[in-house]
Amino acid sequence: MKIDLSGKTALVTGSTAGIGHAIAKGLASAGASVVVNGRTQGKVDAAVAALAKAVPGSKVRGVAADVSTGAGCKSLVAALPDVDILINNAGIFEPKGFFDIPDEDWSRFFEVNVMSGVRLSRAYMPGMLKRNWGRIVFISSESALNIPKEMIHYGTTKTAQLAISRGLAEMTRGTAVTVNSVLPGPTMSEGVETFVRDLAKQNGQSVEEAAANFVKQHRPTSLLQRFASVEEIANMVVYISSKEASATNGAALRAEGGIVQTIA
Repeated sequence: MKIDLSGKTALVTGSTAGIGHAIAKGLASAGASVVVNGRTQGKVDAAVAALAKAVPGSKVRGVAADVSTGAGCKSLVAALPDVDILINNAGIFEPKGFFDIPDEDWSRFFEVNVMSGVRLSRAYMPGMLKRNWGRIVFISSESALNIPKEMIHYGTTKTAQLAISRGLAEMTRGTAVTVNSVLPGPTMSEGVETFVRDLAKQNGQSVEEAAANFVKQHRPTSLLQRFASVEEIANMVVYISSKEASATNGAALRAEGGIVQTIA
């Protein structure tokens, strides 16, 4: 299978680093015109330059906007009125005990992880339906199904993404627009790598030992028995964004290494 996204414009929110950056690279490699998004102009410019170097001849540009706010989403849509592929990737996480999570954190997590995708889908989906082609992908998490006791607020927002994704998919009936979610498991992004390095230092271990022990201790049901790479997650997203994935709609696609112990 050769995925060709030539002629398609893709927006990846939160794509200056991590999974989002890998997705942007994958889409650009498939021929899409990719728009990188982040909160600061400096990071956006650096990410665009890195992608242009990694994928010679690619069409990549950036828009700096804070998608956790209504104003930020509005400015992003003003700069980019239409897209064919929307990847709702922007998100935050933080381990914190339930009794220590104040209302402000609940609101912040909901704004970043949920409302960013709500606002942008509301802005871009009508155009997709009118053109009769489009892809919306929410980057959720296995934590949407296995709510982590150390991050209940995070898990709640990831479950909400699944509900929104499925609800939007119901609105595409009979069209060539699809809406799906992708559920990564533990993934070695830049932020997670820093976390693992700190663990290794605290416990007098190598980074590899700390990563392996984390999976065994906190995700013991993993069949992969390691962190996934950002590229492994991006591969799933690029496929589901393609014309070849036309029969997959309203799905929650797991890329979590078999952590979730279910056959469906």
